[in-house]
Amino acid sequence: MQASDPLSETLFALADPTRRAILARLAEGEATVNEIAAPFDISLPAISRHLKVLEHAGLISRGRDAQWRPCRLETKALKNVDAWLEHYRRFWTGSFDKMDAYIAELKIKDTPK
Repeated sequence: MQASDPLSETLFALADPTRRAILARLAEGEATVNEIAAPFDISLPAISRHLKVLEHAGLISRGRDAQWRPCRLETKALKNVDAWLEHYRRFWTGSFDKMDAYIAELKIKDTPK
């Protein structure tokens, strides 16, 4: 995948359910590739490809501990997505507030006097 910007790379990485499941696992703490692969019914090379996409997007990093390369969750890319979504969150919250006010107005009009 060749994205034009970091946000696109992050969203591309998050678009796959296996990669989201890997991130959920890493939210519990760092893990080796074998630990990450355990619950999945896919090959280790396929898991490694998913990890490369996540690492390229800045969602994970890999350390070195003797022969092990533990993976850990990185939060900066997720914070960037959250910042981008904030604009839309404000829009939806404002829309829901307006809808609540309209519904309350309708209820007042519909109450028998």
